[in-house]
Amino acid sequence: MFNLVQRLKKFATPRQTLLRLLILLFLIGGITALHYLTATDRAHAHDVFRRLYFIPVILGGIWFGLRGGFGTALFVSVVYAPHVVFQWGRIPGAHPEQYLEILLFNIIGVITGSLSSKEHQQRLRAEESATRLAGSFAKLREQADMIIEIEDQLRRADRLTALGELSAGMAHEIRNPLGSIRGTAEILRDAFPPEHKYAEFTTILVKEVDRLNQVLEDFLRFVRPEPTDQVYFLPAVTLREVLQLGEVQARKANVNILTEVPDLPETEGEAGQFKQVFLNLILNAVQAMNAGGQLHVIAEACENWVTCRFIDNGPGIPKENLERIFNPFFTTKQEGTGLGLAITSRIVENAGGRIKVESVEGQGTTFTLKLRLARVSGEENEKTNSSHR
Repeated sequence: MFNLVQRLKKFATPRQTLLRLLILLFLIGGITALHYLTATDRAHAHDVFRRLYFIPVILGGIWFGLRGGFGTALFVSVVYAPHVVFQWGRIPGAHPEQYLEILLFNIIGVITGSLSSKEHQQRLRAEESATRLAGSFAKLREQADMIIEIEDQLRRADRLTALGELSAGMAHEIRNPLGSIRGTAEILRDAFPPEHKYAEFTTILVKEVDRLNQVLEDFLRFVRPEPTDQVYFLPAVTLREVLQLGEVQARKANVNILTEVPDLPETEGEAGQFKQVFLNLILNAVQAMNAGGQLHVIAEACENWVTCRFIDNGPGIPKENLERIFNPFFTTKQEGTGLGLAITSRIVENAGGRIKVESVEGQGTTFTLKLRLARVSGEENEKTNSSHR
């Protein structure tokens, strides 16, 4: 009986199994007691008691499947057989009917148990199918997210293409007049002594020309195609160098920088470009917390990626601006060009990485960079080369 219970635990929890076994034992024991305690001359009562045995037999099959139904019927047969042999043995012709009843117990137990086992197997297959469907749905959802991300990248690439075509034609035409204007402004500045009332205006003119030239340089850097040669860098080393550069400005802004930057493996990308990426993100966070605050920089390696998070507790970014934060020329700063984060995004994506922003107004902003490990790229290139051989 113990082995039977161990094999049939799949039909119920251990607690349910024990409770059902107790119910079956109680029913079989009670019906058997009625048989043994009732005189044989009350044949109609014994007919009713025999029929009652079908209740535990059917329940055993439903609860425990084929083994449970057959085991319950066999147990009923064993406890009922002595009653047939010793008490009904004195009545000629009664044995065949009793033995037929015992045979029916076993047949009903086997049939009920078989049907229950098949139903249970079908339920298990249905659950497995539901699990597989859930897994497929999760993969489809992940692929859908990837498709949406790729579409965003394609739209951004289209915008970059248009900007590139415009910049190629406009850069030369703008730079030459700028050079002439700056040269003229310097001549005028030298012509007026420092105390002259127009000297201040000439200085402003030179500064504004320089600022406009810097905007043009940033714009050209944004739309200019990046080199395709594969290079690698150590993100931890580069990030620590940038943190040292940003520490001075952070102290002036009353911003405390906390770092968790362990040694990390090489990732795809060029160190000089990612210095610009890290510096942009750190300075943006510091400038956003104009009343002071805390910037938490966390870097870690996980599976095939190095993840860098820049978490500040500043005022946050309005929800309507989150989708446009990486668009060129979008800025909320009075003197900003709107190209810093656009350039940052392009550098990360050109290196095979990913960047995203999460923000809650009044609580802060988190920029997350995922940089592809160098060895992963090498393995993929080897697989690609081997597939073309």
